[in-house]
Amino acid sequence: MSIEIEVGLENATRIPLNEEPPPPPAPKGFANPRVRKMLIGGGIAVLAIVAALLLYYRNRESTDDAQVDGHITPIAAKISGRIQEVLVNDNEAVKAGQVLLKIDPRDYQAAVDQAQAALDVAESDALSAGADVPRTKSDVASGNSSADAALLAAEAQLIQAQTQYDQAQTADLAYAQANIDKSHANAEFAKADVARYKPLLDKGEISKQQYDAAKANADATDSSLRADQEKLKQANRNVEMMKAQMDAFKARVAQARAAVLTAQADSHQVTMRTADARSKLAKVEQARASLEAAKLNLSYTEVVAPVDGVATHKQVENGQIVQIGQGLLVVVPLQDVWVTANFKETQLRGMKAGQKAEVTVDTYGKTFSGHVDSIAGATGAVLSLLPPENATGNYVKVVQRVPVKIVLDPIPPEKAILRPGMNVDATVITE
Repeated sequence: MSIEIEVGLENATRIPLNEEPPPPPAPKGFANPRVRKMLIGGGIAVLAIVAALLLYYRNRESTDDAQVDGHITPIAAKISGRIQEVLVNDNEAVKAGQVLLKIDPRDYQAAVDQAQAALDVAESDALSAGADVPRTKSDVASGNSSADAALLAAEAQLIQAQTQYDQAQTADLAYAQANIDKSHANAEFAKADVARYKPLLDKGEISKQQYDAAKANADATDSSLRADQEKLKQANRNVEMMKAQMDAFKARVAQARAAVLTAQADSHQVTMRTADARSKLAKVEQARASLEAAKLNLSYTEVVAPVDGVATHKQVENGQIVQIGQGLLVVVPLQDVWVTANFKETQLRGMKAGQKAEVTVDTYGKTFSGHVDSIAGATGAVLSLLPPENATGNYVKVVQRVPVKIVLDPIPPEKAILRPGMNVDATVITE
């Protein structure tokens, strides 16, 4: 009896008293309410994002085929000559009217002096001819002899001869002497080049062609010097000829004075003198126009900037000989730029001038606002240098691109400076 009790006590600890049954396992997958709520919420969020993106991009047309454009102002020489001084460096900011470079003005100053002398002569002739008209009228009206008119004409011719003689003694001789001085300097410089090149040729440091070119230049400058010397001799001969002519006019004046008492006035002298005065006045205007042209050419020796901008692509140096129309440098006004975006023709359906635009510049990684200014009248292929042709009949339809001009809102220089040629991404809001 006692043994059974002991066995019952050992097993008593293994029997649970009033224990609840374990909970059932949680459902898995979509059957789980938590998972179901998360999936539904995530789906709604994705749909909202997709809808927002569709609304955002629905009225936006973008292209990365776009670049900054601007006015490129080429600076060219209006006259030929030697560059005396270059006053601007490459990529330097310049102002409108600023002198960029200077061309040697001596030849053009001499031309101005010569034109001024010619104008003085023409004015003197016109003054003389104008003085003859009232004198001739007075002589005809008073019945004086035609010798008085001849006397006045001779005196006018004497004044003209004296003026021409003075001009030949001053301006012409000075001009011829200046040419000799210039040619002599060029000849000496060319000879010095030959003297410098000869040792270099002997050492093989320069080519025979370079030496021959320097020698040919020396011969040419020497020939030019001899020609200028001949011109000086001719100018001296002209002085002697003008003096002889002046002496002849002095004799003619004396003869006219001797014939005053015996000659009778010619009624046609008034008309002749009036026509001569008009002719001399026309010559004055012609000489004045020549002087203005010479002064204009002289002003072209200073090449100035036409607009504010940056001087770049400089192709000129001190001492260089330039010709008319030769490109010297380029001025780019950075304050007046725009964007040319090449959109596909399928993107132009809702695009028009005035619509807002956004431009992202690769250089700065920033977005700038603007608006559509205009749309080109033809595709880029048609406007290209060599437009495509389909002469074989093998036609393949290719989506064309049309240039669209986008004008940007003002951008402070400290924020960004856009230069023509920069790559950008352009977006037009077509709503």
